Amino acid sequence: MIRLDKRILTHFDYIQVILIIPIIILSYILVSDANDMLASKQLVYFGIGAMCFMLFFLIPIKKLEWLIPLVYWVNIILLFSVDIIGVSKLGAQRWLEIPFVHFTIQPSEIMKPAFLLMLAYIIKQKPPEEDGYGLKDFIKISFYIILPFVLILKEPDLGTALILFLVGYSILFVVGVNKKIWISLIVIAGILSPIIYENLHDYQKKRITDFISKEPSYQVKQSIIAIGSGGINGKPKDEVTQTKFKFLPIATSDFIFAYTIERFGFIGGTALMLIYFLLIIHLFSIVYWRKKDYFTIVMSVGLASMIFIYVGVNVSMTIGFAPVVGIPLPFFSYGGSSFITFMCIFGILQNLITFRYDPLYRLVKIKF
Repeated sequence: MIRLDKRILTHFDYIQVILIIPIIILSYILVSDANDMLASKQLVYFGIGAMCFMLFFLIPIKKLEWLIPLVYWVNIILLFSVDIIGVSKLGAQRWLEIPFVHFTIQPSEIMKPAFLLMLAYIIKQKPPEEDGYGLKDFIKISFYIILPFVLILKEPDLGTALILFLVGYSILFVVGVNKKIWISLIVIAGILSPIIYENLHDYQKKRITDFISKEPSYQVKQSIIAIGSGGINGKPKDEVTQTKFKFLPIATSDFIFAYTIERFGFIGGTALMLIYFLLIIHLFSIVYWRKKDYFTIVMSVGLASMIFIYVGVNVSMTIGFAPVVGIPLPFFSYGGSSFITFMCIFGILQNLITFRYDPLYRLVKIKF
């Protein structure tokens, strides 16, 4: 007799799914209100994302750990290739074209799950001591953080590069590093900050200048107007003038948070932020009930940090508290790359949680 292994149902983390589904539903409502064609495409992205989730959920990741370094270095080679044979769009060279099918991929997006898996692999192989990692181990792990950071920064893609950089060191902070190392890094960062600024691209400097200037940029002005016009309860879809008449730029992706408040008001925006907050807290809580499972800890902390940075930067950008950069809201902004990437990472994390007591990854039980 063949039957489903009940432990899959009992160990599965349903809280993640319960918190993510409302974000996806609200995203589709907003995108479909703004543009029917984009809504149709978004459904395709949802379908691909769901298939990617199931793929990574069912792959026996812990049995295939030995492949992780290979996956990481293949992605590094792809990032190197972008500088040589990459496709340029809107002044940035971030894509590779697949021969014959004229389909492009963005290696920096593929790098995100590979990056987290590599850090999980390294930290599992050599966990920190009681007082945290020493300088030698810190430098070793930092190499795997800084290498993709530099390659993505050259594209140029400052936003994605900084996200990987911050996520990597957030993981090290939670896992444990000697306090003296952190103090030294803060001092060095303060000294080097003027040099780093001078080596930024002109458009990146302009974003910073626009941010610290008294007058916000046109994009931010329109975003603030949209947020203010939404009031407490928002407006019907036919009355969202900032979005309907294209005053609000990129309303379904970069500035979708402003569109959310114009449409559903302060209540809608607060509800969305509350869901993100609960999701981040839940992911960080995994650290406490999986204390010595460093592989799972790294993946959960990495994912929580990534969502926190994405949400924090995107929302701050729309209200004028951060420079305008192309960082979407996870599971919410229109587009396939970010959505599919997050679904892959969630699939990996669910795999580690659900099959934590089953080294054979048995989906079914066979009895005679």
